Amino acid sequence: MPPATSGQRLRVLWLSTISFTLMFAVWLMLGMLSIPISKELGLSDSQLYWLALTAILAGSILRFNFGVWTDKYGGRIMMVLLLLLTVVPTFLVSQIESYTQLLICAALYGIAGNSFSVGIAWNAAWFPKDRQGLALGVFGAGNVGAAVTKLLGPLLIATIPAVGYFDGLIPGGWRFIPVAYSVLLVLMAIAVWFIAPKQDRCPGRGKTFAEMSAPLKHRRVWEYSLHYVVVFGAYVALSGVLPKYYYSNYGADLAQSLSLSEQTVADFPKVKKLQSSEYKDYLKANPVVAEDLKKLTMWIGWLAGICYVFPASLLRPLGGWLSDKFGAKVVMLSVFVTMIAAGLVLSLPLGLNVWTFTAALFVLGAGMGIGKASVYKLIPDSFPDSIGAVGGLVGLLGALGGVLIPLSVVPLQSLTNLPQMLFAVLLGLTILSAVWFQTEQWLARRPIQQNVESEQAVAV
Repeated sequence: MPPATSGQRLRVLWLSTISFTLMFAVWLMLGMLSIPISKELGLSDSQLYWLALTAILAGSILRFNFGVWTDKYGGRIMMVLLLLLTVVPTFLVSQIESYTQLLICAALYGIAGNSFSVGIAWNAAWFPKDRQGLALGVFGAGNVGAAVTKLLGPLLIATIPAVGYFDGLIPGGWRFIPVAYSVLLVLMAIAVWFIAPKQDRCPGRGKTFAEMSAPLKHRRVWEYSLHYVVVFGAYVALSGVLPKYYYSNYGADLAQSLSLSEQTVADFPKVKKLQSSEYKDYLKANPVVAEDLKKLTMWIGWLAGICYVFPASLLRPLGGWLSDKFGAKVVMLSVFVTMIAAGLVLSLPLGLNVWTFTAALFVLGAGMGIGKASVYKLIPDSFPDSIGAVGGLVGLLGALGGVLIPLSVVPLQSLTNLPQMLFAVLLGLTILSAVWFQTEQWLARRPIQQNVESEQAVAV
């Protein structure tokens, strides 16, 4: 195949990045929509956890397979396939009337999360090694899709009429969001099919599954997977629960900071416990509080999006550039130091106010954003011929961390009654990951030191 041109590479990079941003927004859309959905359907916190975890799991377990398939069949075909497979279940979210229906939809539209493996393998096939860090960092910035619903969702919910348009054919309120996403998914599939290079690069074509899976026996693959649990799995977990965390733990604090009505501030502890018909009846009887809660929800979306999701996503290209320039190992060590410092502040019962909490969250997100890029620079450095398979497995296990972290947090919160146990679990994982990282660096240097000592002994 002839060498790739700059124009071809850029088309692959921008089409894959936009597709990934859209599908990431779909994958994690329940993070922000969980507040109005839980009120309408009367869902418990446990049910909300299972909804989020179901979508995350569906976007995780096939990541290895999609990475291998992309190397074999090409990113253009696999990206279009994922976009189209996600359309129908995304649209059906707008029609749900029960928890069971929503759970089934989450299991089906959650496949969108596998777009990460497709994009990583697709871009790695088109970019040379000395530019892969920046390219994969730019693509990975599509994680910002997690902020799309948080930023635009509350605004659209507040502005779109509750009855929708065309006699309800296009629903209003929160139900408008999945309809809009389903239309964008179709349009994006058409764009990828017609704009991406027709003759794709498939580095795995002709290789057997066993040959492509061979690198997975190396210890380094599992080390990188743990690092990715810390910088990405935890990011997914926090993106899914952060709006609810803000609402439950800082809603009253934020309402007071925003100078909302005295009634809203006074009644908030009671209001946040109301569900279904009781909640609707209260809002009808108290229109001032209803308007205030819309403002509060909008601010929560902005805080979670701008102060956490943005740095954890948009700094990924910077992490890729730094990894290309100074080496991924140096960058990774800096990430661990930053995340451990922020994790300590967020984990200890310090009684943080909403703004101090948000500042520490910003630092944590910045570390995650840079760290996600450095992990995926380590992969082509160590396994240049197996990026699809290794990247797929690392992505799979990293995303599974988004499932396991919330599951481990629930019993700890029940036992301690401390909401910050969510961050304490992440802190423990970060310390474990940093110790493994440093141990591997020491083991890698040890043979060199032994050889030097042996040479010195011979010289003596």
